[in-house]
Amino acid sequence: MQDWMIFLILFILLLATVLYYIFTSKKRKSPFYHKKEKKWKQSSPTDMEYVKYTVFLIGDAGAPSLNHPDKNLDLLRLKILKAGSKSAVFFLGDNIYPVGMPRPDDPGHERAEKRLLRQLKTLDAYTGKKVFISGNHDWNKGRKGGYEAVKRQQFYVESYFGSQEVFLPRNGCPGPVELPINDDLTIVVINTQWWVHSGTRPLGKINGCEVDSEHEFFQKLEEALEKNKGKKILVIGHHPMYSMAYHGGNFSMKQHLFPLTEVHKKLYIPLPVAGSIYPIYRKYIGSKEDMSHPRYKSMRKRLLNIFKKYDNLIYAAGHDHNLQYIQKAMQHYIVSGAGCKVTHVQKKKDAQFVHAHKGFMKLDFYYSDDVWLEVWEPDGTPYGRLAFRKQIISAVR
Repeated sequence: MQDWMIFLILFILLLATVLYYIFTSKKRKSPFYHKKEKKWKQSSPTDMEYVKYTVFLIGDAGAPSLNHPDKNLDLLRLKILKAGSKSAVFFLGDNIYPVGMPRPDDPGHERAEKRLLRQLKTLDAYTGKKVFISGNHDWNKGRKGGYEAVKRQQFYVESYFGSQEVFLPRNGCPGPVELPINDDLTIVVINTQWWVHSGTRPLGKINGCEVDSEHEFFQKLEEALEKNKGKKILVIGHHPMYSMAYHGGNFSMKQHLFPLTEVHKKLYIPLPVAGSIYPIYRKYIGSKEDMSHPRYKSMRKRLLNIFKKYDNLIYAAGHDHNLQYIQKAMQHYIVSGAGCKVTHVQKKKDAQFVHAHKGFMKLDFYYSDDVWLEVWEPDGTPYGRLAFRKQIISAVR
């Protein structure tokens, strides 16, 4: 075959792919519902006035709008103030982009402080429990100096609220931290960034930690879950156990065709084949923040081996900048990392719901023992849009 014909065929294939990407953009931006969830709007709690406790989950909110109203945080504030004292809100890490809280003499300190303060002010006059956990960006993107950065952030959050129960686990420790809420619910907070961090990682009483080794961490975690196996258990961490997005090795056609848009959103320069090198690397080798990386893989394997023993367990994380609900056997996995950024998420049948949209999630624990999940998204109105709702735990099994 002549060279010009090969070139023509390749050009036609590339053009067809680009046109397909352009004309399917609207479909990609819409929510994905598993075929069993298509009629989710027809289901709703019958005893909405009998909510025993509510938990709000928002992650990766570390670059909020400072010059204009932040619609996502404003919507969250509306919901939490209505929920009141019988509720909690968890900020799931990456509370300050890009490198956490720098030293006071650092040029980036002022902007970092403003970004964190915007989130803290969202909780003013809120009477429920508020907890911030740390993510990789809070630890200087997992690099040297991360331990010091996360301690600076902890000090700032604790000083603002006048409490040592608002930034967990404290002192950069791995956890676990057990929070008994009531006779039906216990929340366990773990520091997943500790496991993948390449810099200083505190351990032992000398550093204010409850555990002296990795083995003891898993031992205490399992003890906490076993002690509460007759209750609902909500485990909170930054890194997801399952994800249909970047950190789970799932990339869009855009990343393969137009990789330079990761550098600048308007650099739509097609680089087929060459553009696939980075996504393939992330999927099969990965950075420390990807599930494919040995450290992350080891942590995830050990946690999942523990979680699968408990049918009443919900695990909530951020990290990927989208909204996902995934059910595996009788365990429930939430990704709520769309606090201020949105990135691609694959629409796979392994998930019950996914959406690349800003928003947060809400768990309602009822006196009837039912647990309902709601996904809320800002839509330009003060009251937001309910994007998904599902009864994830039923009193009658």
